[in-house]
Amino acid sequence: MEGANRLEEAKKREERIKQNLSKIKHKLVVISGKGGVGKTTVAINLACGLVNKGFKVGVLDIDFHGPNVPKMLGVEGKQPLVSNSILEPVEAIPGLKVMSLALLSNNPDQPVIWRGPLKNVAIKQLLGDVNWGELDFLVIDSPPGTGDEPLGVFQTISGLDGTIIVTTPQEVALMDARKAIGFSRELNVPVVGVIENMSGLICPHCGKEIQLFKAGGGEKLAKEFKVAFLGRIPLDPKIVENSDSGKLSCLGDSRTSKFLQEVVDNILERVP
Repeated sequence: MEGANRLEEAKKREERIKQNLSKIKHKLVVISGKGGVGKTTVAINLACGLVNKGFKVGVLDIDFHGPNVPKMLGVEGKQPLVSNSILEPVEAIPGLKVMSLALLSNNPDQPVIWRGPLKNVAIKQLLGDVNWGELDFLVIDSPPGTGDEPLGVFQTISGLDGTIIVTTPQEVALMDARKAIGFSRELNVPVVGVIENMSGLICPHCGKEIQLFKAGGGEKLAKEFKVAFLGRIPLDPKIVENSDSGKLSCLGDSRTSKFLQEVVDNILERVP
């Protein structure tokens, strides 16, 4: 009897996932092969850039072991409302909804110690048990690498518009970005393009650009794999400050806002 109930509940969740996703026009997964390349910073500012264009956007944080999205969006500590076992996503700014495991925890220092099956269940719940409503874009922020979380999303969401690969210019990051592209292709998910993050440093004193980590590696990678190069985003101390204080750099108070908007425009050309 218990097994039958679980099966019935699983069927209901699958139906809710299907209904939720049918209301979302475009689904994008932001991934990187390597940690520390600024993937989450890029993901939330891309989402904000889409909101600036008049789109309704959701951000789903599936980095269960390091869910930083709520803090970086300034909604840390806010609790989602629950109605009939369905969660309402938190609104970061008008037009931008967010859901993260961090919003469901009372202790931000408590580690999540899960194996793959639990992560897959959580992904299905975040897709099916959250009232995303009608969205133009759902931006999914994935943890580094090609493990359980992105695999679970790829296998759960049919009709993904594609992945956005974030890398830095150094060869050690590009090595792992190549694997992220291969991962997408192995699972028949389109690659929207490559973003080169931390591409040069904008000096906070003189405003000039310094090639701290070299430059051009992301564009070279895109050419190598015959995918679109979506643009470059320089290092900017203001982005660090904004991320720590829950502000969005795409709102125009940093030198990099124009670079972020160019990347958004390039994405929209490929995901109309």
